[in-house]
Amino acid sequence: MSSIQHTPLRTPLYDWHVANGGRMVEFAGWSMPVQYTSIVEEHTATREAVGLCDITHMSNFRFEGPGAPEFLGNLLTRRIGDLTPGHLRYSLITNYQGGVVDDVLVGHFHDAMAQPFFVVVANGANRLKVVDWVNAHLPKELAQAPGKEVAYWDVSRLWSMLAIQGPKTLELLQPFFDANLADMPYYTGTEARILHPAGQRQGGIITRTGYTGEDGFELILGVGVAAGVWAALVEAAKPLGGLPVGIGARDTLRLEAGMPLYGHELTEDINPFEAGLGFACELNNLDYPGRDALRELKEKPLQRKRIGLELEGRRAAREGCPIMAGDAVVGEVTSGTFAPTLQKAIAMAYVKPEYAKKDTELTIDIRGRQHRACVVPLPFYRRPKT
Repeated sequence: MSSIQHTPLRTPLYDWHVANGGRMVEFAGWSMPVQYTSIVEEHTATREAVGLCDITHMSNFRFEGPGAPEFLGNLLTRRIGDLTPGHLRYSLITNYQGGVVDDVLVGHFHDAMAQPFFVVVANGANRLKVVDWVNAHLPKELAQAPGKEVAYWDVSRLWSMLAIQGPKTLELLQPFFDANLADMPYYTGTEARILHPAGQRQGGIITRTGYTGEDGFELILGVGVAAGVWAALVEAAKPLGGLPVGIGARDTLRLEAGMPLYGHELTEDINPFEAGLGFACELNNLDYPGRDALRELKEKPLQRKRIGLELEGRRAAREGCPIMAGDAVVGEVTSGTFAPTLQKAIAMAYVKPEYAKKDTELTIDIRGRQHRACVVPLPFYRRPKT
């Protein structure tokens, strides 16, 4: 019986990662660096200076046409028609039962010809699922009534994404860009030109967004220039104490910041209200898949609730560990780590609502041994205000 070998995809930065000590692992179908030096060192550099992370594994879709705002508004759980150019919005895609197909970031921009377009950034592992979902809900005739036309492209293999995060991000990035980055509020973005090492300016999109709990930016640029831009940014970050960051530290950073990860805190069997994402679901004036189910779910008592837990000791709980109240299993860990910034073992989990109140004492079964834990508010970490 023959089997087909699966070869992970490689980002344009793959050779750089390998040459610079990246320990490569398969993640979301891609070969990605989990770390270069240590997860703790890279995590700390991001909290105290600046961390640079290759996130080209993320999925990117471009929507155009006069009907695009209406189409996206009836595909996603949040209104898109009022999203002004240069702004972004977090949203969900839900199935007809109200479960989360994916969580996405939507941005409204203008190209060089001043034509509007929308970018939807989805999780890398969900690319084909999102493609199928979009295709299933596109109007059967794209050239329908005038003013309703919509077209989209999966540009995931044409674009690279870089995440630059940390308190010294602005100091690092501003010399490379012709846009005034300091004046960009959070969840805004712009088409800008970035100085390529060869000396010319290359077009791209820069957004003040991130997945670490720190101030920072995310860059979208063509795959052909990504390696050169990345190398230049890494070199410029060294005097600031910045480091390249693997997906290991990216995970500990997002967990400290209480941010859900698809496949852990979000799945098609978990609804947004259980996940604490009810703010991302508009239940009126939109007609997206799952809206009616969400209306019903909102009126019903929650069956489980996403919470944060602090554990006694340094041992980390892992996904799937049972959560106990006495002898009864009342929930399950979805993500856990020893938090480098907080110097505590932390976890996110789903528990029955009656056990989700702050300061509730529970135990977590970690490989047959009981470890005491306490319910705490999310996020675990908030960056200092400046």
